Amino acid sequence: MEFRGDANQRIAMISAHLQPSSTPQMEAKNSVIERENCRAKGGNPGFKVAILGAAGGIGQSLSLLMKMNPLVSLLHLYDVVNAPGVTADVSHMDTGAVVRGFLGAKQLEDALTGMDLVIIPAGIPRKPGMTRDDLFKINAGIVKTLCEGVSKCCPNAIVNLISNPVNSTVPIAAEVFKKAGTYDPKKLLGVTTLDVARANTFVAEVLGLDPREVDVPVVGGHAGVTILPLLSQVKPPSSFTPQEIEYLTNRIQNGGTEVVEAKAGAGSATLSMAYAASKFADACLRGLRGDANVIECSFVASQVTELAFFATKVRLGRTGAEEVYQLGPLNEYERIGLDKAKEELAGSIQKGVEFIRK
Repeated sequence: MEFRGDANQRIAMISAHLQPSSTPQMEAKNSVIERENCRAKGGNPGFKVAILGAAGGIGQSLSLLMKMNPLVSLLHLYDVVNAPGVTADVSHMDTGAVVRGFLGAKQLEDALTGMDLVIIPAGIPRKPGMTRDDLFKINAGIVKTLCEGVSKCCPNAIVNLISNPVNSTVPIAAEVFKKAGTYDPKKLLGVTTLDVARANTFVAEVLGLDPREVDVPVVGGHAGVTILPLLSQVKPPSSFTPQEIEYLTNRIQNGGTEVVEAKAGAGSATLSMAYAASKFADACLRGLRGDANVIECSFVASQVTELAFFATKVRLGRTGAEEVYQLGPLNEYERIGLDKAKEELAGSIQKGVEFIRK
């Protein structure tokens, strides 16, 4: 710890620390002096990450998990409410990342300046009886504002978009970046990792395997019938009965609703979503570091189908999604599912585009 001023001031401050005053005001003053004169030093060199919506149901757990990530050197936590409390709490963890908090619209630009990765879980959660479409009216405006900040303060950052409905918010973000002249399709990534995590978990249950040994490609989008697990491409290679295929597909597509109903009005999938978001963010950071063969599913600008955006496996690298993989061979059940997914997805994408262009 390093103090300013002459020797007498230093001695006085040390004495005050060793023999604290009995008045709360003085104690508060001394603690402020100490903190102001500390130099926060991060651990190993790493990346600068911002979480927008850090005080929310997903954001708090995600903040915890990103503070634990050794690839993060600086973690900025932003929200319109309660950001100081989450920041203070997470900052006491003895991991390498330095944590700073930002509260309200006036501090958004400070939160974003110089970031390498921006993760956006901001918005309201889904409640019982509420569709992802119901979320659109509120969350679309939030995403627009935050992405305007990104385009101004860290236009080269990779953006991980979690705010629902992802099928519409990713096109919204793309239109915002296009208007600002900063759009790089490789750096805008819709997070669909929870669909993959659910697919791996549910398939592993049916097969009697450890979920970590299972890899299920999940393509399409991030809502209902747009979520298409490709069970014919499961690793390790597996066969399923028609009944198992129907059960697994429906459960994967409705996993979010399963959690919303189980929580009975107390929220949506926040813990598993934070886990999935941190897993995907870690993959993005490993890509930024230059690791080879970092492959995850993501909802991105795509030429895999006739739609402008589509979720498939992508290879992550220093510039974001450096390669977007094709679907591979589909069976009849999956081809029918793909048609349904595309029909629904087309409307959601258009809705996002029109929100900005109107």
